[in-house]
Amino acid sequence: MFNNYDIVEMPLSLKRNRTMVEDFLAKSDLRLDDMDYYAAVVDRESYQILAGGGFKDDIIKCIAVDDSLRGTGMSQQLISHLMSQMASLGHNNVKVFTKPGNADIFESLGFKVLGESGKAILLENGLEGLSTYVNYLRSLKRDGKNGMIVMNANPFTLGHQYLVEQAAKQVDNLYVIVVGEDKSQFSSDERLAMVEAGCAHLTNVTVCRGSSYIISAATFPSYFIKKADDAANAQIELDLDITARHIAPALGATVRFVGSEPADELTRNYNAAMKRFLPQHGIEVVELPRLEKDGIIVSASTLRQMLADGDLGNAKDMVPSTTLPYLLSWLAVNALKQELDLTPKPGLVDAHDNGAHVDMDYDTMLRSIKSLRPYFTTLAVMSYSATLPEASALQQLGIDAEKEMLAATGGVNTHRGALFSMGLAVVAASQMLANDKDWSDTIATIAHQMPGGSDTHGVSVKRDHKVAGALEMARNGYKELTSNWLRFYRDNNDDPHVGHKTLLLIMSELDDTNVIHRAGFEMAQQVKQEAAHLLENFSIEGLEQMNLRFIDANISPGGAADMLSLTIFLSALIKKDYN
Repeated sequence: MFNNYDIVEMPLSLKRNRTMVEDFLAKSDLRLDDMDYYAAVVDRESYQILAGGGFKDDIIKCIAVDDSLRGTGMSQQLISHLMSQMASLGHNNVKVFTKPGNADIFESLGFKVLGESGKAILLENGLEGLSTYVNYLRSLKRDGKNGMIVMNANPFTLGHQYLVEQAAKQVDNLYVIVVGEDKSQFSSDERLAMVEAGCAHLTNVTVCRGSSYIISAATFPSYFIKKADDAANAQIELDLDITARHIAPALGATVRFVGSEPADELTRNYNAAMKRFLPQHGIEVVELPRLEKDGIIVSASTLRQMLADGDLGNAKDMVPSTTLPYLLSWLAVNALKQELDLTPKPGLVDAHDNGAHVDMDYDTMLRSIKSLRPYFTTLAVMSYSATLPEASALQQLGIDAEKEMLAATGGVNTHRGALFSMGLAVVAASQMLANDKDWSDTIATIAHQMPGGSDTHGVSVKRDHKVAGALEMARNGYKELTSNWLRFYRDNNDDPHVGHKTLLLIMSELDDTNVIHRAGFEMAQQVKQEAAHLLENFSIEGLEQMNLRFIDANISPGGAADMLSLTIFLSALIKKDYN
């Protein structure tokens, strides 16, 4: 029966394939979604697509079958092919998001319906899955009038805390489910920890980890890309159906609380759908007004914009103190990312080239930065206390973080210097916020407790040329940064090339042990002179020419790059007087 057809992979990176798949799906009123893999049943002679489907992570999507193949069993063969591919990637618990009319195909292969709406249905095949999550929720259930909140908390603000506090007054037990999908600026682990810390004072509140069965890429993908359209409405209904069938009963929840939504259309539609749908299943919906400060609604989106603008001074007024360490970690990573993205840079990895490096590129640096985020978070949380952490504990964390960095980069030392300097900066910033301590003095105190290295390139350079290395600069509280580089960066913040110019200023003044090690002391002095000259006569073309010269001479001012990241980070922390 199937001699005239083949099941073939259709790499969507090829424009011809993508167009063919999009046209085929359009005939079934479907649109192509994000995919890891897509396969199609094609006619051997015409290469016409007659059936197709793909998957993203553990979710099968975009299943469509031409009428000529319905009832032939080809759909089952296609789905079996997709499941085999998914199993090879370790996805043994498979979900499918599809049209209700395809349910019988999947049920014949052992899938079970989890939830449905008029236009969408979610099924699952596997030994673990929704039942495991439901059992977890049941283990948290307590007797009494129970309510629930679902929040992303990206990050957890005073607005979120206010919503929880007001809801907790109206029920015996309140369950706060933190969205488990990792598609936000703060990871699911970070968001869960923020919510737990921010709700610890409420004795009748239980914080629950989220799952792929409530506001996830499986049940509600449009939530993460903010599409207010027919597809989003179908996903909303599906998500609420699963909540009504499985999630709320597991917690014994008869009330769902939501915050009012005056701005975001998709969230407003979700709230309206809840009010229509959930009461039909015995679940009351209570919409509470958003918290306002000075006439402005306290929202995570506003807070994220403040962070992106490097404005912790205002952002910190929108969060409980328990969230502050997580904002510091985000700002630290953002500063490293801003330095990496700055293009062009002389001899350094950027978005255009690898500079004078043959062992690392932009993607390597990105992986490195990502690997350091948990380290900065741990440092910030442990340092947000009345006393400084022990230097030995900080050193051990640094050792562990370096191992993670090297694992992420395949053994390439991408951010060892930044790990040290930014790690100290995060600790000092956390102490500054917790105890109003001076940032520079705190760094000096910590650095004086740390022993000097013995076998690094920096130590050799310091010994041979009598220049200050990373530890000495830290013991001096980074005075050059706070007295000069930071002032320059802030005074020129409106200049579109402020990052380039600040880097050149740092290069002109810093005895960069990276440059001395790679090119010698005399060349390092020449680099300082060239940087000062280019700063006075700035042009992007001049930077590009400097980059070419540095590549030829194997010069990479990595120490200056680390100090630029530190300058960007500190600028976000200190609002006014930074002398």
